[in-house]
Amino acid sequence: MKKLMYLLLGLSTVIICTVTQAQTQQELIADGNKGGNTDNVLTYGMGYHQQRFSPLKQITKANIKKLVPVWSHSLNNNVGEQAQPMVYNGVMYVSNVQQTVAIDIKTGRQIWATPIDWEKEAARIVCCGLSNRGVAIYDGKVFVASLDSYIKALDAKTGKQLWRTKVAEWKDGYSITSAPTVANGVLMTGMTGGEYGVRGFVAGYDPQTGKELWRRFTTVAPGEKGSETWPNDNSYLHGGGSTWITGSYDPELDLTFWGTGNGGPWNNTWRPGDNLYVASVIAIRPKTGELVWHYQWTPAETYDFDGVNENILADMTIFGQKRKALLHADRNGFMYVLDRTNGKLIAGHAYVPVNWAKPTIDPSFGRVEETDIAARLRAGEKVELQPRWTGGKNWSPMAYNPNKQKVYLPMQEETAIYQLNNQAAPNYKPGERYMGATNSTKERDPKLPWGYFGALDPVSVKADWRIPQVEFPIWSGTLVTGGGIVFTGKISGEFVAIDENTGKVLWEFQTGSAINAQPITYTLGGRQYVTVLSGLATGTSLRRETAGKVQPGAAVWTFAVMKD
Repeated sequence: MKKLMYLLLGLSTVIICTVTQAQTQQELIADGNKGGNTDNVLTYGMGYHQQRFSPLKQITKANIKKLVPVWSHSLNNNVGEQAQPMVYNGVMYVSNVQQTVAIDIKTGRQIWATPIDWEKEAARIVCCGLSNRGVAIYDGKVFVASLDSYIKALDAKTGKQLWRTKVAEWKDGYSITSAPTVANGVLMTGMTGGEYGVRGFVAGYDPQTGKELWRRFTTVAPGEKGSETWPNDNSYLHGGGSTWITGSYDPELDLTFWGTGNGGPWNNTWRPGDNLYVASVIAIRPKTGELVWHYQWTPAETYDFDGVNENILADMTIFGQKRKALLHADRNGFMYVLDRTNGKLIAGHAYVPVNWAKPTIDPSFGRVEETDIAARLRAGEKVELQPRWTGGKNWSPMAYNPNKQKVYLPMQEETAIYQLNNQAAPNYKPGERYMGATNSTKERDPKLPWGYFGALDPVSVKADWRIPQVEFPIWSGTLVTGGGIVFTGKISGEFVAIDENTGKVLWEFQTGSAINAQPITYTLGGRQYVTVLSGLATGTSLRRETAGKVQPGAAVWTFAVMKD
C-alpha cells in the first residue's frame, strides 16, 4: 500500500510539474477575471478585455506611503521601454528591441536573456521610435516580434529559440512593435508602416510551428465587399491601415478586436472615398480571420489619426440597459462606446478640444460630421488642427474600473499646423515616406498645460477630476486597482499613485528615466507587487520634449508595501 501511495504521489508531482510549465487557453481566459490566479499576468492589458484593472487591494490609500522598491533589474537599452511584463509561475518575462529576459520575481535575478536579432538597417523604416511592447506566453512558449518583421517562439524555461517566421518584408516599410497575442489557440500579430505606403493586416499563426494560418488585410481590394470606398485602382495596395497595438478578445463571442491606423498617403485626395477599413476597429474570428463587423472612427482619414488605440471590453449598464460594450479613446479626439456584438455606436463625444468635427456624434447617423476646418484642409489650405496628429490620446493605454464604470487616461491638447499637397500626388517607393502632407506643431503657451490626466465617464465624457500636465505630457500606460489606486508614470521619471476618487497624488518614486511603459500588479506568496519599466523612448515627440532634461536608461522596477 505504501509503495502504491508513493507511486501515486510521484505521478501527481509529474502532472503538477507539467501543468506549471505550460499556459493553457483556459488560464488565458481567466486572466484578469474572477477566478483568475492573481499570481499571474498572462495577457496584454491584464485580461483579454484590456481593462488594466486588478481587484487586488493590499496596497491602499492608507499604506501607499510605505510602498518601496524591492528590486530593480537593468535591461541595458537606451532606446526606450514601452512593454508590459508578463508573469507566470514566479517568472516575469520582459522584452525590448534588444532582448527578451526572464526574471525570478522573488529575487529580481535574471534566469535567461535571449537577444532579439534583427537587421539594423530596418531602423530607418520605423517612423516613431524603436520600441517593443511585450511578449505573449502560451503552452510553455514565449512569443516575441522584431523590428524587421519576424515573429519567433522561445522556450519559456530556457529562452532557446524554437522557431522563427517572417511576417513581412521590412524593406517595403513593414515593421512590428506590438506584443503578439494568443486567442482560441491562434497566435496573432499586427504590424506598422502607415507612413511608408504599406497594406495593413493582422495575421494568424500556428503557435507550435509558426506556420501562417490566415492573413486579414485592412484595405479592401477591387471586387471585395467595401471596395466602393476606394478608387478603382491599386491605391489599396499602399493604403495604410496598420495594426500596431495588440487586439482584445471576447471568448464568449469568439471575436478579437483590432484597431487600424492612418491611410496611405496621409492625403486622402489621392485615395478618395471612406477607405475601409482604415482608421477603424475590425472584429474578426481568431481561427479563420473572418471579418464579422467593423466601425470606422475617421472616414476618409487624412489627419494621421491612427485608430489603433486599445479597445476595452466591458459589460456596462448604459441608459438603464445592460450592454456588451467596447470603449475606445481615439487619436481623433473622440471617446467611442460601441456595442461589441455588432459594432453599432452607443455614444460618441469629444474628450479633448476638437475642431475638425462636431463634438458629438449622433448615434442614429453613426459617424463623425466634419466642420469647415476639415473642408478648408481638404481644399488645400493651411489650417490649425485640433487635436494634433499625436492625438487626444496616443497609444499609451487607459484603464477601466468595472465597479465604477470609469476610465483613467492622459488627454493631450496640442494643435497642429497642417496642410495637404493637392498639386502633385506623392510618389510611392518601397521603404520611403509616403505622406502628401506637411505638418508642424503650433507653438504652445508655456503657462498652459500640455493636457490633463483624468477620470472620465466613457459614455458622457464628464470628468470626475483632471490633473494638469504641466512640465511634460503623460505617455505612460495606466493601471487601476481594487485598493482605489491609479498608477501611471511621468516622462520626468516618477512612478505615481493617485487617489481614484479625488485625483490627489498620494505617492511618487523617481525611477531615473522616463516612464512610457505599462504598469502591472500581481501577487507572490500572498503579497501584492507592482511592476513598471523605466526608460526614455526615442519617438520624435519625446525627443523634442525631453532634450537636455531627461536621460535614457532601462530598468524593471518592482514595488511592494514595506513589511512592519
